[in-house]
Amino acid sequence: MSPTKVNPREQKGFTIAQLDGAVKRIDDSTYQVRSQSSAKKFYDIVAIESGWKCSCPDYVFTAERNDGIAKCKHVFAVEFSLSLRKAVEIKRISPIVQTDNCIYCQSTSIVKDGLRHNKYGDIQKYNCKSCGRYFTINLGFEKMRSTPEVITSAMQLYFTGESLRNVQKFLKLRGVNVSHTAVYKWIKKYVKLMNEYLEKIKPNASDTWRADELYVKVHGNLKYLFALLDDETRFWIAQEVADTKYQHDARNLFRNGKQIAGKVPRTLITDGLPAYHIAFQKEYWTNKDRPKHVKIITLRGDHNNNKMERFNGEVRDREKVMRGLKHKTTPIITGYQIYHNYIRPHMGINGLTPSEACGITVEGKDKWKTIIENASKKVS
Repeated sequence: MSPTKVNPREQKGFTIAQLDGAVKRIDDSTYQVRSQSSAKKFYDIVAIESGWKCSCPDYVFTAERNDGIAKCKHVFAVEFSLSLRKAVEIKRISPIVQTDNCIYCQSTSIVKDGLRHNKYGDIQKYNCKSCGRYFTINLGFEKMRSTPEVITSAMQLYFTGESLRNVQKFLKLRGVNVSHTAVYKWIKKYVKLMNEYLEKIKPNASDTWRADELYVKVHGNLKYLFALLDDETRFWIAQEVADTKYQHDARNLFRNGKQIAGKVPRTLITDGLPAYHIAFQKEYWTNKDRPKHVKIITLRGDHNNNKMERFNGEVRDREKVMRGLKHKTTPIITGYQIYHNYIRPHMGINGLTPSEACGITVEGKDKWKTIIENASKKVS
């Protein structure tokens, strides 16, 4: 994707955009672009009503000669950087509605042949013309008494804020008699399955991340949930529950974030907690790679913590319904992380899910079922 017109500034901007770390995103409307003459010097590019404004002398000179309209190579670099991000291949997780092969002999000569009547629904039966055997396709939900729709409805209700007992009451209204313990077992089973599958899919995260912590009750005791969030897409990259706040080692959190995203952030925004600074120095900062750590949070301006506070409130609302967690290794936090990233649309990113903003699209009406089917297929 190179510029079509021969424009020296445009060509130079395209070259800059290709360099690793040359274009840094500060927030939605501010970027920094490295100078071509000095690797240590960066120019500020800020969004304005008519486009972008750069702090470099070339922009100022050109703007004066063209009534305020100008595009220097650094502005072009930002525009190309944004275009390159949008051009990243979208990873699609599609529903597996039926197989093309017999599960016994792998023949493609299969036809639909009636329904298997389950207590809580019907499942399509198939007949193989080659081996003559009948089979059903219930990928991910084999040997389950309840249908996939019942199970995924229960998970959706729970992670949107209902208690286990309220989910049980809702299912009873639909003629499904299960205990609240059974609902929890569904959640435990499928959260583990989905997480093992999804953690192998790398999100196209931005270059600015945020980290923060909030207290949670675990079996009646005060613990802290440390979370790493992508600033641009709201993608919840990594999390861990710690016994303490001020003595916690956050290196494992940052290391997991680097492994999941496949890179380190160019800018990390946190509060002044020493654990973040130490982990940042150990995991992200090297002599060759020097990202920026912003640890002075203000109520207003570019480095406010509003996005992280909104995220903390989202998690807090869910925790209140549960009245605390039972143990540190509970699947509930990981399950909510999956719900936050892949199921729940966010108004702050134009109604997209964070995964969609990161280039991962989960297709189908029932996204829970789509993920479970794909995760089960990978396992098998």
